[in-house]
Amino acid sequence: MLRRLYDRLMALAASRNAPLWLALVSFAESSFFPAPPDLMLAPMVLARPDRAWRNAAICTAASVLGGVLGYAIGYFAAPLGQSLLTLLGQSNAIASFQAWYAKWGVWLILIKGLTPIPYKLVTITSGVAHFNFAVFIAASVATRGARFFLVAGLLKAYGPPIQAFVEKRLTLVTSLVAVAIVVLLVGLKFLEH
Repeated sequence: MLRRLYDRLMALAASRNAPLWLALVSFAESSFFPAPPDLMLAPMVLARPDRAWRNAAICTAASVLGGVLGYAIGYFAAPLGQSLLTLLGQSNAIASFQAWYAKWGVWLILIKGLTPIPYKLVTITSGVAHFNFAVFIAASVATRGARFFLVAGLLKAYGPPIQAFVEKRLTLVTSLVAVAIVVLLVGLKFLEH
């Protein structure tokens, strides 16, 4: 399934309306779409290295705007979740979660925003936790910008060999990033104690 989605995004990246599609995929990925915009950004940068920074900026802006939608989904769904938890006798669960997220949320946003693991989880969770919206936006701009400009810069500088490596080992690359994040979060948990 990941390969079919990858192939479809590659075809969109080659289309005349690629910047529009890039913005739409970047927006949607932050709140509900499963594929990262890097899959379109990469071939666009390879095809037109002179537009690398513009395309990274499109990814960043659209991703942060999509993150606002994800935040709103979580924020407005939280009352429903609280009602269900109260019915189940767990009325303090959301308050406990919000306290944990207030302490560690910015790190979670920064870490997840750099990886290909779905950023929508962070955006929706930030809304559920009623995480400080201004901090959420600032962390999102920093981390999403760093990610997309790094991808664009590496592809602009080193080109096709990087794309070939990722395409050949797409599942391995995403799995290794997921493992690294889990290790980092577990490490942060141990540092807390």
